[in-house]
Amino acid sequence: MANSPNCDLNSLSPLQLFERVTEQGEKVRALKAGKAPKDEIDAAVRMLLSLKLSYKTTTGQDYQAGLPPKDLVLINNGTTKEEDEDLVDPWNVQTSNAKGVDYDKLIVRFGSSKIDTDLINRIERAIGQKPHHFLRRGIFFSHRDMDQVLDAYENKKPFYLYTGRGPSSQAMHVGHLIPFLFTKWLQEVFDVPLVIQLTDDEKYLWKDMTIEKAHEYARENAKDIIACGFDINKTFIFSDLDYLGTSAGFYKNIVKVQKHVTFNQVKGIFGFTDSDCIGKISFPAIQAAPSFSSSFPQIFNGKENIQCLIPCAIDQDPYFRMTRDVAPRIGQPKPALLHSVFFPALQGAQTKMSASDPNSSIFLTDTPKQIKTKINKHAFSGGRDTIEEHRKYGGNCDVDVSFMYLTFFLEDDDRLEQLKQVMESGELLTGELKKVLIETMQPLVAAHQERRKQVTDEIVKQFMTPRKLAFEF
Repeated sequence: MANSPNCDLNSLSPLQLFERVTEQGEKVRALKAGKAPKDEIDAAVRMLLSLKLSYKTTTGQDYQAGLPPKDLVLINNGTTKEEDEDLVDPWNVQTSNAKGVDYDKLIVRFGSSKIDTDLINRIERAIGQKPHHFLRRGIFFSHRDMDQVLDAYENKKPFYLYTGRGPSSQAMHVGHLIPFLFTKWLQEVFDVPLVIQLTDDEKYLWKDMTIEKAHEYARENAKDIIACGFDINKTFIFSDLDYLGTSAGFYKNIVKVQKHVTFNQVKGIFGFTDSDCIGKISFPAIQAAPSFSSSFPQIFNGKENIQCLIPCAIDQDPYFRMTRDVAPRIGQPKPALLHSVFFPALQGAQTKMSASDPNSSIFLTDTPKQIKTKINKHAFSGGRDTIEEHRKYGGNCDVDVSFMYLTFFLEDDDRLEQLKQVMESGELLTGELKKVLIETMQPLVAAHQERRKQVTDEIVKQFMTPRKLAFEF
């Protein structure tokens, strides 16, 4: 019987084992702090040692607190060739598979949980309405502790939302809207405060740009974010370069995180080298700090125990795995997460979008004519080589970028399913599918541009002024 708790350890991924060791370590500390009976503490310690042994056997390395197995994720896509592996970290997303990254394998590797039908149904019951199509279609596909957030909500306990944007260029593309559109929906259905971090400091550290240019991009990007329709009374947008100098609470949390993460740990998590500037090494603590309500005393009235929910693309998860590891050690609740898939480049899901390549995506500044030209000329097709073959064998929606984009932006489920059927039967040609996408994207981008025109510098200033929001804490 003594070994029964370990019977399932062989089936765990290295990251899941790492998290089990971390949780058991926290349990041992809590038992000791609470002066629990000696036999109870001894049993917990034996379990901890057993878990550490399993971790070493699986990974070939000793467990180190706060240093998960290396996060430069290599996922084999069912082949043995090295070039056929996916690589995912906060700065790079590479796959040679035309379908895109294998997200089921990514869930296993990162140790997160799949957003399944049960969770979607529970969200629907909690909010009393149909869940967002990003949830229904698996665009947000993975989570950490969303069940805890729903527990809190059902028990009338508060939580808040946190998301962000790294302002690397003046023009954002439609893929950048995904986390904001979903966050806006979450804010409306749950009626909670939202903080949006603009990491202009990060972009200055990583990119070849002046600090003034990074700050300018942050304010320009804020206009696009505000144009998504966020409520000014419930939303605080902040630039790190501005807010860090004005908030003692924010800076204190940064320092607490910095104290509990070693240089070796950030090297292991983020792949930093000895030649990286010290600003990069300390930056993860700045992205971690908004996960704690005490970073915003003006909003939460100084309360420190309010849980945070972070909607983001899954490449940002290493930051928050680090945060979740540190949180209990500085007396803070762990942030919960909702992860989205990556938005594909027009040239195909295996290529990377780039702000320096205007043809890699549809930008929020594009004219109707530019949108039409880009889709017709650059959108990767899942069609056959000839019309005859296409009519006979049908197209492949799994690799067709126009269909992928419609999955994000066409809200009508029935229409999307109908397009899939006629495309895969060969009845619909890829040129006709591109026409549907053009007719979907042109009004969407034009409407965004109209809303953005209404966002004045004064409105940006109001959103970015630290202040109390329309909630009582």
